[in-house]
Amino acid sequence: MTAESPETAALRKKVRTLMPRAKEDLTELVAMRSVADPRQFPPEECAKTADFLVRAFTEAGLRDMRRVTTPDGSDAVVGHAPGPDGAPTVLLYCHYDVQPPLDDAAWRTPPFELSERDGRWYGRGSADCKGNIAMHLTALRALGGPEGRGFPVNIKFVAEGSEEQGTGGLEQLVPLQPELFDADALLICDTGNFSLGLPTTTTSLRGLANVVVTVSTLKGEMHSGMFGGPAPDALAALVRILDSLRDEDGNTAVKGLPGDGSWDGVDYPAEQFRTDVGVLDGVSLVGTGSVADELWARPAVTVLGIDCPPVVGSSAAIQSKVRARVSLRVPPGIDADKALRALTDHLVASTPWGARVEVEAESGGQPFRARTDGPAYRALASALHQAYGKEMVQSGQGGSIPLCNVLADRFPEAEIALIGVEEPGCLIHAPNESVDPSEIEHMALAEALFLSGYASAVR
Repeated sequence: MTAESPETAALRKKVRTLMPRAKEDLTELVAMRSVADPRQFPPEECAKTADFLVRAFTEAGLRDMRRVTTPDGSDAVVGHAPGPDGAPTVLLYCHYDVQPPLDDAAWRTPPFELSERDGRWYGRGSADCKGNIAMHLTALRALGGPEGRGFPVNIKFVAEGSEEQGTGGLEQLVPLQPELFDADALLICDTGNFSLGLPTTTTSLRGLANVVVTVSTLKGEMHSGMFGGPAPDALAALVRILDSLRDEDGNTAVKGLPGDGSWDGVDYPAEQFRTDVGVLDGVSLVGTGSVADELWARPAVTVLGIDCPPVVGSSAAIQSKVRARVSLRVPPGIDADKALRALTDHLVASTPWGARVEVEAESGGQPFRARTDGPAYRALASALHQAYGKEMVQSGQGGSIPLCNVLADRFPEAEIALIGVEEPGCLIHAPNESVDPSEIEHMALAEALFLSGYASAVR
């Protein structure tokens, strides 16, 4: 590794001295129960979090920080800061709402209290996505803030308030107020490194096609002892339908969808995947491709839920009507609308015994692939290399971020990069979510270096 420049060394030292303040920020943020679902938590918790962002980013040097109500009724937090004449514009994105704790008893520390254990900081939202808020604040403070030399680029800031609920408020706001989002480079900070300490950009997101399939065979439930055998069992028919979605090797086998895609980015070793997912001893992974192929380059079907009698309380009855929720993840290169039609056609064609079947489209979204050949990506790769001392890698993500597609459609010339502090050990969305503070430190340094390097690259 070559010796770093005095400018990089100075930024690194500044970020390190700011880490106690980053912990203070995160402590305050995690204590706010900003679950954007009024059925579970009072909306005042989200309002308090939004007000915190207005204050904190104003103190960090941004201007006109304010709350903007989105079409779904949630509040986004927006602001900006001018850079030198002729400088490019960078949008910094994050979200401040969090997932509910889910199982309080499974938490080893209080979910809404930042707790340190074995060098990690635990708490709901510590990584997803309040850790990225701390990253942004640290990077902006390191570059100077209101009393420093100012920022090297024009900055726009947007924090979403209902991302985890998937209600689409921010996506709907983009065409209504495009000036809030228009930028040369957009840092969507809601992902993270492929593994702890390995600088990574996420360049591929799978799309989504969710359906609810309902199978009906009888006018009502009938006694299984008296009529079982010739009577068509709706639950048995549904099992046959769902089984048809995978072949004998476990590959997704929806008729009309290609299943031979390959991933050309970072590899995902099978043993690492088994550990990350928690596969039980003796249980095999499914499918015939590599883990990376199946995660990021091929369709993947999952049965999310089935409505049928539970074991406890069930009776000796043949089921007359049952239903299931089925999710199909769609990789770049496959149109999500066509995938939805293929899934629907497959479910109908696979229905046995003339059973009546209804397939209702529930939700969907197109896949996303980032452009990686522009000056922003080159500057980001350099910044991550300087921050970590390692070459940047590219990975995919199995999940969907519909906002990326909306922004790409609205601003086709902009470069969109997905980064953040959420490496696999964070256990986002699960009990005992945590963040490694070294990721906040390194990613804050990388962000500061990127903002400076990108300004120089486009002049």
